[in-house]
Amino acid sequence: MKKDWSRWVVAAVVLALAVAAYFAWETFGRSRLPEGIASGNGRIEAVEIDVSTKGAGRIKEILVNEGDFVKAGQVLARMDTEQLEAQRRQAEAQLRRALISVDTAKSLVSQREAERRAATAVVTQREAELDAAERKLARSEALAKTATVSRQVLDDDRASAQGATAAVGAAQAQLAASDAAIGAAKAAVVDAEAAVVAARAAIDSITADINDATLRSPRDGRVQYRVAQPGEVLSAGGRVLNLVDLGDVYMTFFLPTAQAGRVNIGSDVRLVMDAAPQYIIPAKVSYVADVAQFTPKTVETEDERQKLMFRIKAQIPEDLLRKYIKQVKTGLPGVAYVQLDPQAEWPKTLKGTLVQ
Repeated sequence: MKKDWSRWVVAAVVLALAVAAYFAWETFGRSRLPEGIASGNGRIEAVEIDVSTKGAGRIKEILVNEGDFVKAGQVLARMDTEQLEAQRRQAEAQLRRALISVDTAKSLVSQREAERRAATAVVTQREAELDAAERKLARSEALAKTATVSRQVLDDDRASAQGATAAVGAAQAQLAASDAAIGAAKAAVVDAEAAVVAARAAIDSITADINDATLRSPRDGRVQYRVAQPGEVLSAGGRVLNLVDLGDVYMTFFLPTAQAGRVNIGSDVRLVMDAAPQYIIPAKVSYVADVAQFTPKTVETEDERQKLMFRIKAQIPEDLLRKYIKQVKTGLPGVAYVQLDPQAEWPKTLKGTLVQ
């Protein structure tokens, strides 16, 4: 029993020393980073995309589940389009009616143009009759001076000339009416053609709404949440799914003023995840905040300025993400080590297995 007790004591001491060594490394190891290397705690994040409905409607079916990997353009869900299909059939019927109206209006234009030609011929005829009546009246007036013709003949010829003048006026008025009728008929053609354009635009609009009722993935990624379920009625813009774009993954971490000021866009970063510390993930600085994230209430001394913390993003290369797409998980914590000086050497602890 004494031997067993001694073994338990030794094991407890070893365990305590191991725990102490771990916390000592956590506390002091990172502070011993070489000059030109800085570190900060962070968490893996990715761009999230909400797949939403364009218009209000009922969800007909959802074709993916949470955790599924999807490709850009892949159909994710479909909305019920029965009402939209009915609206499109109505718009197609209106289009056919408008096309018939165009043909009818063009036929009317042809008819009115034929009437104008007839009216023009009548004007020509009436003008010829007027010319003949005026010549006859002129002869009668000349002969009346020598009493060769009777006064009655002269009066009849004068009445005939006046009647011919009135007939010319009436024919010209009919010609003007024909011109107006042609203008109205042509306006009816334009109106009918506009109705055709409007009907086709309505069909295109409804077709676009029907196409939008098929929800597709905008990018390659993974389904994170099913926000709604089949059968639910959503308002316009209602969320159906939430995707994570696994081609745009990064770690966000924070550095104090003195270190953040030395970080350049494109600086090398190495990420060590808590879940797999044996692997080192390469990354590049893609963003440095221009405004401090953690700010004291007042900044009046140099020491207080050093307490300001700036947010930095380390972008993981897209080709690397595609290679290990199934291993990528957002939300995992870890440590980001950034190269403040391009000439600085990475410590031995960061020269382990580099993921490539």
